[in-house]
Amino acid sequence: MSFQPKITTEIYEMPKLKNPHLICGLPGSGYVGKLAVDYLIEELKGVAFANIFSSSFPPQVMILPDGTVDQMKSTLYYCRNMPNDIVFLTGDAQPVTPESEYAMAEEIVGLCKKLDVTTIYTLAAYITGSFSKNPKVYGTSTSIEVVKQFAKQDIYTMNAGSITGMNGLIIGAGKAKGITGICLLGETSGYVVDAKASKAILEILSKMLGIKINMATLSKRAEDTEHLIKTIEEQMGQRPTGEPLPLQQQDKKLGYIS
Repeated sequence: MSFQPKITTEIYEMPKLKNPHLICGLPGSGYVGKLAVDYLIEELKGVAFANIFSSSFPPQVMILPDGTVDQMKSTLYYCRNMPNDIVFLTGDAQPVTPESEYAMAEEIVGLCKKLDVTTIYTLAAYITGSFSKNPKVYGTSTSIEVVKQFAKQDIYTMNAGSITGMNGLIIGAGKAKGITGICLLGETSGYVVDAKASKAILEILSKMLGIKINMATLSKRAEDTEHLIKTIEEQMGQRPTGEPLPLQQQDKKLGYIS
């Protein structure tokens, strides 16, 4: 008998939005997407309106800044008064089984249909295994018309390979429901929490959406990433195998290191 994941969606109040876009940023390599979306939520004053719980999230709870604990969850926020209203999706983790990932993707797209979302953006990492001074942004879409615009937007088109996890499944499930999907991937080594890659994605995304974002705080985090990379490169030069530093030795102030 196959395992059937249990998904529970808790909606405070379903907002009425105008032609909204969904922007997803979930934990993954370099925390590129999550860092970017969490930053947008903070800068654009996103309002939380729903939580999604899954029995297939990792078996743990999250410790909050006040010392209490909370269940693992994904959270939806909205922001009005942009050229288009925006819905944000962030979360503590991605589901840990293929069945639960598919089920979660369907749940998210179901909410998109109720909100009349027109386009889904997923933000992710393009892992190279090496450090980049100026991270590129790669892209793919469910729409060939969107792909044709990438070169004008300084986006490198992906034309092979696959996108694993929720970042691919959400736009795939959206395509089946008639919602355009776009995945933007920031170039990253995969060794560090990479605010430089997050910043590269947001610079392009803000132009695509026609919104202004104050990048000052994220730029500081990107500088922290740059300093960390230099430290790692120096120490890698002293390591006989040239292996990257363990995550435990990375600068904790960047956050998101488990």
